[in-house]
Amino acid sequence: MNRKELVTELAERAELEKKKADEVLQHVVEIITQMVAKGEQIAIPGFAKFARVDRKARMGRNPATGETIKIKASRKARITPLKAFKEAVLTGKVPATKVVKAAPKKAAAKPAAKKATAKKAKPAAKKTTAKKATAKKAPAKKATARKAPAKKATAKRR
Repeated sequence: MNRKELVTELAERAELEKKKADEVLQHVVEIITQMVAKGEQIAIPGFAKFARVDRKARMGRNPATGETIKIKASRKARITPLKAFKEAVLTGKVPATKVVKAAPKKAAAKPAAKKATAKKAKPAAKKTTAKKATAKKAPAKKATARKAPAKKATAKRR
């Protein structure tokens, strides 16, 4: 997914114009960049943590020659994925998201009454379903791997 596709998706989900969604995304990136450049950490719960890491000067080794060398002090950007993000990526199961929408228009009272009757009917239907009996399965036997006999290489003489 590139930036254009991300802006399109953001606009659809937030019910915004594409131009406005692009501005919002740009501002978020700017804020994160400015704060991390100052040395502050930013954590977006369920997504990632952004931080600047200052590394001290140290002695290292040249792997080719084994000679000791001095490594200068440096700064690095560290982006750490947080637990919910890692789980979603590794399992492929995306957690349900809360959809924030604009203020809803005035709703009629009648649909609420229909929902209440529908909720009462569902639990009664669940009680009538029969439970399935689970059968125990016998453990599967593991096949032993056999090695092929080693062949001797013989050279023919003429």
